[in-house]
Amino acid sequence: MSEPPGVVTLAAAPASDTPSEQFTPQRVLPLRRPGRWIATAVALVLIAQFVHGLVSNPFYQWDRFGYWFLRPAILDGLLITLEVAAYSAVLGLLGGILLALARLSKSPVLRAAGWTYVWALRSIPLIVVLLFLYNFSALYKTLSVGVPFGPAFFSFDESRLATDMVVAVIGLSLNEAAYAAEVVRGGILSVDQGQHEAAAALGLPKGYQFRKIVFPQALRSITPNYVNQLIGLIKSTSLVFYVSLLDLFGSAQSMGSTYPGDIVPLLLVVTVWYLILTSLVSVVQFYVERYYARGATRSLPPTPLGRLRTGLRDLRDRARRETAV
Repeated sequence: MSEPPGVVTLAAAPASDTPSEQFTPQRVLPLRRPGRWIATAVALVLIAQFVHGLVSNPFYQWDRFGYWFLRPAILDGLLITLEVAAYSAVLGLLGGILLALARLSKSPVLRAAGWTYVWALRSIPLIVVLLFLYNFSALYKTLSVGVPFGPAFFSFDESRLATDMVVAVIGLSLNEAAYAAEVVRGGILSVDQGQHEAAAALGLPKGYQFRKIVFPQALRSITPNYVNQLIGLIKSTSLVFYVSLLDLFGSAQSMGSTYPGDIVPLLLVVTVWYLILTSLVSVVQFYVERYYARGATRSLPPTPLGRLRTGLRDLRDRARRETAV
C-alpha cells in the first residue's frame, strides 16, 4: 500500500542479537589543560625550593629557634600582646559603633564630629599617635574634672595614670575606632531598607530596632571586615615597643640586642607566633560567619573537617570507578 504524498515513514533499525553491539560504554575523557599542569608544576618547584632553603640554610639556626620559642621572656611578651590586642579590640569596636551612629545621625553636629574624627585618625600614622600620647604629660601635666569652662572638682597627675600599658591601649583603641566606624557604618547601610520600614511600622522603639533587628543583620557584613581589622590590630601591637612596652616584638628586639647572633631566630619566633595568632582569629572568623549565615543561605558552608571528609570520599569513589573500568 503506497503512502500518501508528503508523509515520511521511519523504519526501525534491525535489532542486533548481541546487546554489547547496541550500547558500547564510552569513557568520558576530561578536557586537557596543559597550562594548568605547567602552572602547577612551576608552583610545586618553587614551593619545594622555598622549603628546602628554609631547612638547609644554616643561617636560620633552627636549633636556636627551638631554644627561644617558649622562653619566658618571649611568652611574657606574647601575653602583653594578647592583652593589648584584646583591650584595644573591644574598646575600638565600641568606639566604632558610637562613631558610626554619630555619622548616621540626623544631627549635623554629630555627623560633622564623627566625620572629622574618622578623617583625622585615618590620616595620622599610628606610630605618631602613640608617640604623641606617650609625651602627653609634657602638654598637660594635670587633668581636671569639673564644670566646663568653670571650676574643677578634683585634679590628678596625668603621668601617674598614663602607664605604658594605658598609653598603648588608648592609642590603638583611638586608631582602631576610626576604621571600625567605617566597617560598622557600611554594615548598617547594607541592611535592606525594608527591614527599617517594617520595624518602624510595628512601632518599635529606635533602640530596640537597632539592637534586635538592624545590628544582628549588619553583623553578617561587619564580621569579615572587622576580623581583617582585628588581624591588622594584632600586627599593629608591634609598634607599642616604641612607647617602652615590651610586647612580643619588643621582647624579641630586647633579646636580639643582648644576643646579636640570634637576631634571625628571634625574628622567626616572632613570625611564627604572629602566624599562630592570626590563624586562630581566622578560625574564629569562619565559625562566626557560619553562625550569622543562618537564614541567608539555603545550606551552611561546610566546615574544614567536613570538606576534608568530602574530598577523601570523592577520591575513594573516583578510585573505585577507575578500578571498575
